Amino acid sequence: MFSGNTLRDAIISAANHIANLRKQVDDLNVFPVPDGDTGTNMSLSIANAARELERLEDETAGKIASVAASALLRGARGNSGVITSLLFRGFANGLKDADEVTASNLANAFRLGVEAAYKAVMKPTEGTILTVARVASEYATAAHKAGKDAMGVFEAAMEGANKALAETPELLPVLKQAGVVDAGGRGFVVILEGMYSVFKDGVIIAANGAETTADDSEEDEWEGRNAAGEFETEITFTYCTEFIVNRDTEITREPSELRAFLETIGDCVVVVDDEEIIKVHVHTDHPGKALEEGITFGQLVKLKIENMRDQHERAKHESQQKAKKAPKSANLKETFKPVEPTKPVGFVSVSAGEGLEQLFKDLGVDTVVSGGQTMNPSTDDILSAIEATPAHTVYVLPNNKNIIMAAEQAIPLSTRKVVVLHTRTIPQGITALLNFDPDADEEANVIAMTKAFSDISTGQITFAARNSNFDGKDIKEGELLALDNGKVSFTETDMEKCIVRLVKQLVKKDSSFLTVIYGEDVTDTSAQRIESLLNSKFGDKLEITLVNGGQPVYYYILSVE
Repeated sequence: MFSGNTLRDAIISAANHIANLRKQVDDLNVFPVPDGDTGTNMSLSIANAARELERLEDETAGKIASVAASALLRGARGNSGVITSLLFRGFANGLKDADEVTASNLANAFRLGVEAAYKAVMKPTEGTILTVARVASEYATAAHKAGKDAMGVFEAAMEGANKALAETPELLPVLKQAGVVDAGGRGFVVILEGMYSVFKDGVIIAANGAETTADDSEEDEWEGRNAAGEFETEITFTYCTEFIVNRDTEITREPSELRAFLETIGDCVVVVDDEEIIKVHVHTDHPGKALEEGITFGQLVKLKIENMRDQHERAKHESQQKAKKAPKSANLKETFKPVEPTKPVGFVSVSAGEGLEQLFKDLGVDTVVSGGQTMNPSTDDILSAIEATPAHTVYVLPNNKNIIMAAEQAIPLSTRKVVVLHTRTIPQGITALLNFDPDADEEANVIAMTKAFSDISTGQITFAARNSNFDGKDIKEGELLALDNGKVSFTETDMEKCIVRLVKQLVKKDSSFLTVIYGEDVTDTSAQRIESLLNSKFGDKLEITLVNGGQPVYYYILSVE
């Protein structure tokens, strides 16, 4: 059997191990677009759990698993990070109320983790992390039935995971063509290896320097945040007070009671809860009263009280200096101010680039989360943006296929009604907004907006991040890469030839509008030259609009409707 302390150390070891090897996992990505972030997303997700676990001592295995799962859920980034969090959530259910990890509950934990992950994925693809986790679970179950102890069950799970990982190229031809195994599956095996080091030898794999530590943009949004920096207007209450309550299971009071009390002593109250914790934010002149009330629900952790009046001017000055020094493409962490709902409906959108951010705001978006390709925001990032939106119902536009799952994980955590639309590109997000009807109900809007953005054709021009043979196409690093609705279409070395060819593919008989969004690496002069070229080729058929999006990664994003 493994104690709670041993399980804690094992998960911390796993977080260090995947952090140390995250570049190796990233490099397994076969898609030539610059999105090789599977290892990074998994690492940042489980690092959130490791930070929480480092604070715990002499807890039960069930408690350790629950805390890890909750932190992983909030820190989950990208599909790989979300799936990892779901595996651990099911794992925690298997260890619920357990003092120690036994052969029986360990095998059950693997099984429930796999079930949770498969249920969350609309169309599970074999040859991915799902397969690796499923086979690991099957081997664990067989070992338990054969009478193995907890160590034997875990060793069997590792054997199954490694076997399944080696076979992923046989299930996904694209992996076989590239001569690699699945990146997410490899990341899962790395996590198991990190845990095994503790289970077998009692050794926590050490973090490998700066590479294992998330930078400021990846820290918990409450840690390291300067409360005074939230405000450009008059500060009503002096102290920004934040804390987390580890809920006492014997206390039957509802978190809504805590929220009601806090509203009597301050404003900007946000109370988010799940089975394990209550997360609290309030601005008040009486932080002691807030803490005294919070402690009646359980033990307090991660307390932070800041004098906003004292910090306001200094924070504003520092923010201005950072903005001057930051590169245009820097993925800087936003600070969102929680607010009370004041209107029926609001919108959160994910995008990168000053031009796109302004465009979404012009279309009615309340809160824009910085992110997209290679910069996947976490569930907590999206949740924070939702809570900063002054609406009872908040529509979320992920605008990237690798962000949809993280957005959906925010639904049960939010104090608002959250509707996640499955927008996979920037043009789809724009079209969804344009088709929102304020007089229609939620169901009608979801149907209308989904139908509208599903009819949009999206083209993207970026660069090949690596040499690859993808879908039968030989691709050389650095070539222009044209994507037709998310699929690699062709490569080129000349931008003008590339964009004309891609537009020809996207345009249909009934197409009337072409929007050309140019990125941060394209000059205004170059973009205007492209606009003139497209007008000369397609101006008699299409109404062409040029937009300075300022987005990274993609030189051009094309929307055809």
